[in-house]
Amino acid sequence: MNIIVVGCGKVGLTLADQLNREGHDLTIIDNNEKALRHAVESIDVMGIHGNGAMLQTQSEAGIQNADVLIAATSSDEINMLCCLIAKKKGNCSTIARIRDPQYTNEIGYLRDELNLAMVINPEMAAAKEAERLLRFPSAMKIDSFSRGRLDLIRTKIPGGSLLCGLKLRDLPEKIGVNVLICAIRRGEEVRIPGGDDEIFGGDEINFIADPGDITPFFQKIGIKYEPVRDCMIVGGGRISYYIAKYVEESRLRMKLKIIESNRERCDYLSDALPAATIINGDGVDQELLLREGIETTDAFCSLTGFDEENIMLSLYAGKLSDARLITKINRIAFENVTSEMNLGSVIYPKQIVAESIIQYVRALKNSLGSNVETLYRIADGKAEALEFKVGEDRALIRRSFSELRFKPNVLVGGIIRNHKVITPGGSDYMLPGDRVIIVTTNTGFNDLKDILA
Repeated sequence: MNIIVVGCGKVGLTLADQLNREGHDLTIIDNNEKALRHAVESIDVMGIHGNGAMLQTQSEAGIQNADVLIAATSSDEINMLCCLIAKKKGNCSTIARIRDPQYTNEIGYLRDELNLAMVINPEMAAAKEAERLLRFPSAMKIDSFSRGRLDLIRTKIPGGSLLCGLKLRDLPEKIGVNVLICAIRRGEEVRIPGGDDEIFGGDEINFIADPGDITPFFQKIGIKYEPVRDCMIVGGGRISYYIAKYVEESRLRMKLKIIESNRERCDYLSDALPAATIINGDGVDQELLLREGIETTDAFCSLTGFDEENIMLSLYAGKLSDARLITKINRIAFENVTSEMNLGSVIYPKQIVAESIIQYVRALKNSLGSNVETLYRIADGKAEALEFKVGEDRALIRRSFSELRFKPNVLVGGIIRNHKVITPGGSDYMLPGDRVIIVTTNTGFNDLKDILA
């Protein structure tokens, strides 16, 4: 597909890189010549120097033949204008990055009036993930399918767990909770397991479960579950603001304490978040952290604008306490290094946005088939979990899974039919309208039939 990305900052560059790897024809527009040159040289795509909100610049980038335009500059208003021009001139699908909390309550109106295919907000998406992690503090990562009917959880298995040495085929009888382990990471190796596979202490597993089965599963396998009653956040940016709003909306009995160095920002947060405690101070001041209770807090979130600061804060909090750690990192380049550190759950706002846009683009690419409804990259990007809506393909429907020939490293993780969840076995089958979760180490699946050998 022909895709234009306006803006090659952190989010725009990540999007362009991911979409380029998916095999699309990319053109990047930016008025910063140095940033544009870096983007063109690093990911080998076409670059146009200019203002993406001008018709002349978009025409030069080929808007008439574009399938998708993604506006990801630092200005919400410029992004909306870019999409408006693209829609009028090129009649393509448009995606706008809109971050300012002032627009939150008007997103639906803006989407309809500007005819946007998607609105992306990296900070809001990251905050939603953080809020889910605070609700289930034993999980390292939580993703949801079919509007929360099924969750995909990542956790680390402690030594001495009931799971250690257990063959997966014996899991239902031994545990008595309906979950499906769909990926195992052991060191650098990631595998889609079969019934004969075993789990060992230190393994990271991804499992699919009904939200109501998550806590019982953790309790059964010996992973401690303690609800988060108080949470300390360093950094009073947009993510912290959205977390506080989500906690308020979900009515969690959780006390939030936000430490922010900018006095003006503290005044704004105090007015906007009356239920939270706002502390004006330097988040890397050890005396301040000790005084405010870092040693006894249930959860600690390092959400400043600097990766290095966030990493050091989480390491410090992990040394002093048993707090649930959540660490925001913007640069993904050193993921192999940070994964070895005690940083708790690491949130990559850019990666969350990239996943949602790639999901949309894959569905658009094959709009007549069984579309990708949801997509998550798991096990540090070495596997994918996808949700498909089943179409009328006769090669797939009404045929038992034992009859179908799947590609290697493909697992059917769940079926959602008429709002009911089915954990599939060999005798189960798919019907039109079902939503099916596929977990695989293969990449680039656009259609459900791609799972077939």
